[in-house]
Amino acid sequence: MPIQRWADEPVEELTPLIGRQVVNTEMMTIARIHLSAGAIVPSHSHPHEQVATVLEGRLRFVVGDEVHLVARGDSMFVPSGVSHDVEALEDSLVLDVFAPVRDDWVRGDDAYLRRGSD
Repeated sequence: MPIQRWADEPVEELTPLIGRQVVNTEMMTIARIHLSAGAIVPSHSHPHEQVATVLEGRLRFVVGDEVHLVARGDSMFVPSGVSHDVEALEDSLVLDVFAPVRDDWVRGDDAYLRRGSD
């Protein structure tokens, strides 16, 4: 898999306001998350390290007890095991990188995302 063309990957609709494209390698998961304004990713945690880079739009991240406004060109680090939630302040596109692989997504154990904003 030397070249990944996001334009060729279907967008999985998780809720009417959240879509996802995913690529897994042996050691990491890379995802493009499409968030419409008002979308909420409810509070959750996972054992994976995460770096979320905003490609378009603006988000409000709550990581632990800290609130961060993250805009185009910014990256947010979420440590392993730390609770976090996200609100899209405008239509946004986020590139998420997780290590190790999001095995919960591979298994389909991602109900927290699917009950986000409807």
